[in-house]
Amino acid sequence: MKKLTVQVLATLIVTIGFFQGCSSSTNQKLPIMGQPEYKEVNGKVDTIYHTIPDFSFVDQDSMVVTPATVEGKIYVADFFFGTCPTICPIMKQQMLRVYSAFKDNDEFAILSHTIDPEHDTVAYLKDYSERLGIMDNNTWHFLTGDKDKIYEIGSSDGYLVPVGESPDAPGGYIHSGAFILIDKERRIRGLYDGTDPKQVTALINDIPKLLAEYEK
Repeated sequence: MKKLTVQVLATLIVTIGFFQGCSSSTNQKLPIMGQPEYKEVNGKVDTIYHTIPDFSFVDQDSMVVTPATVEGKIYVADFFFGTCPTICPIMKQQMLRVYSAFKDNDEFAILSHTIDPEHDTVAYLKDYSERLGIMDNNTWHFLTGDKDKIYEIGSSDGYLVPVGESPDAPGGYIHSGAFILIDKERRIRGLYDGTDPKQVTALINDIPKLLAEYEK
C-alpha cells in the first residue's frame, strides 16, 4: 500500500501551488504545463511535453475507461473519496458547475478518480453520482480501480498533484483540490483550485479557449 513521503508530498505541493489558478485572461492560447524535454532530431530541437500516461479504470456504470474513451475530447480530472470529511463535497458542488456548462458538448468530459477504491466500489460510485444528479456517464465518469495505479497517475508521472494515504489527514487520505484541464493530446493546460468559485469560473472560461484551438 503506497503512502506519500514527506519529501514527495512537499514537492508535489510546490508544483500544484505554482500552477494553480494559471489561466489566460486574453485570447492567447493556454500554457502547456509540466517540465518539457528537448530532443534533437536531424539538427532540429523538438520539444516533448509532459503527457498523461495510459490508464484503465472502471466508472460508475462498470464501463472500462481508457484514453480511447476521451479520444478527441478535452477533459477535466480531479481526485476525491466518498467519505472525505473536508474539501470533497465542496469540490463536487463546484464540478457540477463545470458539468452543467459543458454536459452537452461532445468534445468534453470529466474524470473523477476515487483514492479510496476499497470503499468506493462501482456500486457506491453509481449511488454517489446519482445523488449528485448525474444519471448517465456520457460526460462525467467517476472512476475506481487499482489503488497503486490511481496514486501513480495522480503523482509526478501523471496529473502532477499529491495523492495518497496519510494517517494524519482527515479521513486518512491526502489529495489536492485541483481541477486539471487536459487537452486532446493529453497535455496539462491548466490547474485550478476546485474549492475556490473564482478559480472554477476561470476554468469555465478557459474551456472554450481550449476548444477553440481545435476549430478548423
